[in-house]
Amino acid sequence: MPGMSGFSPAFERLGAAYAAVAAQQQEVLANVLPASGDWTTDLAAGTYTRGDVTLHVALIGSFAENDRSWLWGWANPQFGPGHPAVLDPRPMGSRLGVPEMTTSELDLAWYDGPARNGGELVALVTNGLLGLSGTIPGPYDGGVAYFAVRDPAVPGAVWDPVTAPRLITGGLSLFPADHRLTVMRFFSRHRLPYRQTETSIVAKLPDGGSCAARFDDRDRLTDLSMTVSGR
Repeated sequence: MPGMSGFSPAFERLGAAYAAVAAQQQEVLANVLPASGDWTTDLAAGTYTRGDVTLHVALIGSFAENDRSWLWGWANPQFGPGHPAVLDPRPMGSRLGVPEMTTSELDLAWYDGPARNGGELVALVTNGLLGLSGTIPGPYDGGVAYFAVRDPAVPGAVWDPVTAPRLITGGLSLFPADHRLTVMRFFSRHRLPYRQTETSIVAKLPDGGSCAARFDDRDRLTDLSMTVSGR
């Protein structure tokens, strides 16, 4: 797909698995934080404060606008991998064979897709893979730092039949590598039992209804519909 060729196949697959899941968690986080206002971080304490809300965070990495590159927090000489408020996804990345997560700096100048920048996608996928409570962008002069929220004050996302279609199709717009994987991971995240056929994936919903995802002969999502329980 155009705009995605700069990521490795392994990273694209991770994106397909977690983009919709992480995007839903972002919406939960947005309801916890004030919509606007001044913000500060104290990475010595591992906190982010906006308005009257303070959350425990860790630095994921930063996106530099001048050369459109990503620098992981663990590779930043100001902090290093041993810093308690720096996220280090290298063990997971190494285990899964994802070069983006074990390379200190990434060239993202090729990215021209729908996200704010390529660094936002790196942060989003890291959030989903590690099961974090969301990510917060922190603009600074020359770039954007991305913080991972690690705070029980932010609840986990729950199944919502109204927003599910939008979140799944939104995830596919960011990472279109595997439509079936995007749907299955979203269902699995909400512990919805599902069954597959050659043309569909059908999940059983908590209220007794069902959610059916239908695919064309190239396994691209064509329709997502809900059936209400007849009870």
